[in-house]
Amino acid sequence: MILVTGGAGYIGSHVCKKLHKLGYDIVVFDNLITGHKEFVKWGEFVLGDLNSPEQLKLVFSKYPIKAVMHFAAFAYVYESVREPKKYYVNNVCNTLNLLQVMLEYDVRYFVFSSTCAIYRVTNNLSITENHPKEPINPYGKSKLFVERMLEDYSKAYDIKYISLRYFNAAGADFDAEIGEWHEPEPHLIPCLLDCAINKSQTFNIYGADYETFDGTCVRDFIHVVDLADAHVLALEYLFRENKSDIFNLGTGNGFSVKQVLSVVEEVTKRKINYFIKGRREGDPPILIASNEKAKKILHWEPKFSDLFTIISSAWEWHQKLYREFKK
Repeated sequence: MILVTGGAGYIGSHVCKKLHKLGYDIVVFDNLITGHKEFVKWGEFVLGDLNSPEQLKLVFSKYPIKAVMHFAAFAYVYESVREPKKYYVNNVCNTLNLLQVMLEYDVRYFVFSSTCAIYRVTNNLSITENHPKEPINPYGKSKLFVERMLEDYSKAYDIKYISLRYFNAAGADFDAEIGEWHEPEPHLIPCLLDCAINKSQTFNIYGADYETFDGTCVRDFIHVVDLADAHVLALEYLFRENKSDIFNLGTGNGFSVKQVLSVVEEVTKRKINYFIKGRREGDPPILIASNEKAKKILHWEPKFSDLFTIISSAWEWHQKLYREFKK
């Protein structure tokens, strides 16, 4: 059985769907602070919080857990700058609780949801896994701290882990059963889709004076279904090879905020009004992945991560979200 912490969230729920299709038994452990009970469609659900080792022990004692896939974390860059304590307690201390209980119950396989926010700010157009790690916000620092814990735990206690450094997760399930749903919503594409649905809204572009081709930030967008595929490949790699590793998950292509806005207008056939605001603290100008290592070792290939497909799937889900959940 696979324990999926944060399995009621955006990425975790897509991974659960993929695991279920492949015949894995799943138990989702989530406190529903940012996740949604409606997304727990595959596997059993346990309402609980990682801040309670006792709650975790109940789960590990009840279910024959073979591996943990860990998605439970706070992930808002700008919030982390304002409230770093919240991020270090939840992302670092609570992960430590999880690792300790894993050791107690002799569970040794761990797939970690990490981030490109751990890397040094750069204008390089292809960031490899060996790029210097100098996060500029507490969110990235909290994830890097966990990666360092995992390295030490692997050496000392023989935990085998895969750390997956996402670039920008986007898009939605092609059946529109699940998708991106945050309250509040901080991410670029769903915020633009909010404006497309509510035509009176105006979108804010934070910074148009970066050293990029059009002055706005450039990001590498990876479809959430491709991310889910990578997680299952990582899990099976652990089972097969029994060794730890780290992989970037991105496409190797970057798109600016203005480019994304243009494709949103194309997909939705609606005009997006926008204002240019000042830069936000903690925003690097460019983040683009080198994914060669994941392709070579995990045999992973993103299939759905062209920008039009990402936004089209997100738009289908976004309309359903407003029809059924945000009435």
